[in-house]
Amino acid sequence: MERTVRMPTQGARGTARSATTGPQAHDGTSHPLRVAIVGGGPGGLYTAALLKRLAPDRQVTVWERNAPDDTFGFGVVLSDETLGGIEHADPVVHEALQKHFVRWDDIDIVHRNTRHTSGGHGFAALGRRRLLAILHERCRSLGVDLRFRAAAPDPARLAETYDLVVAADGVHSTTREAYADVFRPHITGHRCRYIWLAADFAFDAFRFEIAETEPGVMQLHGYPYAADASTVIVEMREEVWRAAGFDEADERESVERCAKIFADALGGRPLRSNKSAWTTFRTVVNERWSHGNVVLLGDAAHTAHFSIGSGTKLAVEDALALAACLDEQPTLEEALTAYEEERRPVVASTQRAARASLEWFEDLPRYLDRPPRQFAFNLLTRSRRVTHDNLRLRDARFTESVEREFGCPPGTPPMFTPFRLRGLTLRNRVVVSPMDMYSAADGVPGDFHLVHLGARALGGAGLVMTEMVCVSEEGRITPGCAGLYTGRQAEAWRRITGFVHERSPGTAIGVQLGHSGRKGSTRLMWEGMDEPLPDGNWPLVAASPLPYKPDSQTPRQLTRAQLTDIREQFAAAAWRAARAGFDLLELHCAHGYLLSGFLSPLTNHRTDAYGGSLAKRLRFPLEVFDAVRAVWPEERPMTVRISATDWAEGGTSAEDAVEIARAFAAHGADAIDVSTGQVVADERPEFGRSYQTPFADRIRHEAGVPVIAVGAISSWDDVNSLILAGRADLCALARPHLYDPHWTLHAAAEQGYDGPGAVWPAPYRAGSRRPRTGRSEAPKPRLSLGK
Repeated sequence: MERTVRMPTQGARGTARSATTGPQAHDGTSHPLRVAIVGGGPGGLYTAALLKRLAPDRQVTVWERNAPDDTFGFGVVLSDETLGGIEHADPVVHEALQKHFVRWDDIDIVHRNTRHTSGGHGFAALGRRRLLAILHERCRSLGVDLRFRAAAPDPARLAETYDLVVAADGVHSTTREAYADVFRPHITGHRCRYIWLAADFAFDAFRFEIAETEPGVMQLHGYPYAADASTVIVEMREEVWRAAGFDEADERESVERCAKIFADALGGRPLRSNKSAWTTFRTVVNERWSHGNVVLLGDAAHTAHFSIGSGTKLAVEDALALAACLDEQPTLEEALTAYEEERRPVVASTQRAARASLEWFEDLPRYLDRPPRQFAFNLLTRSRRVTHDNLRLRDARFTESVEREFGCPPGTPPMFTPFRLRGLTLRNRVVVSPMDMYSAADGVPGDFHLVHLGARALGGAGLVMTEMVCVSEEGRITPGCAGLYTGRQAEAWRRITGFVHERSPGTAIGVQLGHSGRKGSTRLMWEGMDEPLPDGNWPLVAASPLPYKPDSQTPRQLTRAQLTDIREQFAAAAWRAARAGFDLLELHCAHGYLLSGFLSPLTNHRTDAYGGSLAKRLRFPLEVFDAVRAVWPEERPMTVRISATDWAEGGTSAEDAVEIARAFAAHGADAIDVSTGQVVADERPEFGRSYQTPFADRIRHEAGVPVIAVGAISSWDDVNSLILAGRADLCALARPHLYDPHWTLHAAAEQGYDGPGAVWPAPYRAGSRRPRTGRSEAPKPRLSLGK
């Protein structure tokens, strides 16, 4: 984020308090005269320089326990965006940095003796020692008091004697730990070991190299930071690290062995260390970033995995924001609040991307057998920040080569390639996700459903799914839910499928069958989601007698006889669905509804043959699947929607989800629709862009079954990226199709595609080009003479 830090004008602040009084005597302005900074890394030093430059009368002191030239890394990468902020805030530092940066555009990915190069990425790096020297010089020239080889005083003492205390003391922050009850840090360890090393030559690109060794897979991350030097990070899973004997190797032996393993990448050159040690990355998240006049900055506040960039970058951006907020806000309290409000969403987004990248490398063996170019594309897009469209702008040649290998005809985006499920061929990879409309009368879909589903079928999606259609009156979620438990309902559905097949040939329509279980007998969504009906309730049944919410109705535990009845209700509904003309059937085993309630250990507490181990919890959902598959036409596909995690401790895990998917695939499921959560009311989802797709990715690769990805997939660029990277076979979108029923056709128009994967209905063809928006698009008159 680019910030312009304004220089203060004379008289812009009130009179500061005496330098000898404590923080309680502060006059309330955000112009602290005595500032203590704990930690002399780049974040702390840059904060000191900015604060001193903005207010020369400030007394700024930096404590650093190490010597001035001590550093435990090698190169630092900064983005053009961050450099722009530095240029605005302190041109002197920016000019000094520019003299020492090395720049490059390419990323090399080396896997199984094949190198793939993607260009147009744009990196800038310099040595960490050089960066520190520049910041030391700048701080001294401004009059900052730098105290090296000096431990900072106790945080409480600093807070008493200084107006502002900036804790920039790193991932192991003592300041943060001193106030842990206030900051409430959450520190998560991860599954890989890594070591920071250096080589005395410059890579000509950012290099990722994969080594498949006898102990396991290892990877190298390398990039230049000077004309004659590169950072080299070697990383591997903990179990591989131990199997390779690195747990017993000293520093010298580790360095030598890493150089031997990656001899090809290094050209036989040695590696060197700087007190380098194997470590595991720790993700730091704090619930609060400030306490009184103490504020966290950089790694003390947050960390993001090195595979997506530099912690230094985040720390520098923190410094820019903190200095700006102190300059802009009238009080210290407001300044620190504004700083956290500004930076927290930026950092959260970075941490989500970093987590996706980190987990991709942790699970690297999963992708090794992918086609070579798809493997490279998958690596480049692993964080979901680099996308298909973005990569095409950076390096069209590389992206086109990936598309050719994938099988895209010339000019065809990946989302418009066909996909076959059993006897059904979908003309593109877009699915209109099931969305409850709560608009049926006595379970009968009416004109609203005809218009709703018909409009989306005309909108170009390859597959349009109904809402969850209930298999019995008692299995409804709300009084407005649609059903397939009567002949009248089946005839109403036939009217809708007939419209889709006649008026939108080539579009498939699928039905999702389910039973509400313990989440039934509730109000319409817009009247109170999951809230009990004020009257007219019907009794609920579930795997176990556990209410969904404290004020929800307690369901009865299903008996063996009732299980048989419900199984037959599903089979009867499936038979009606086939006669109604649906092309595909999905069994709803997600979101805490009846079948999902059997799968999760949080909602299934049975002690009979249908509870306990995962195999037993799967028993009834598989019995229902088998009964449905037996009556569903052989040539028509069946899918299963599951919640791949409950987002709650002790619930379904990602490993469980793979086993659940395997079990359904073994019974004949043609694809798994991978959703998450909504199983227990106290869940804690990790929301974010495409946040559920990693679960689909894992199931696709580990269970070997096609998957439908869902969850905050909002753009056609997301769909292209997920499909081309091999993370999903189909993408289901809900809210985008509520916003725009013709989302798929508009995606085709925006990409300049008019092939068989997106066919405009004849009456709509005149609208296949984006309308002009106004006079600004008209031809411009000539207003000057050319030479």
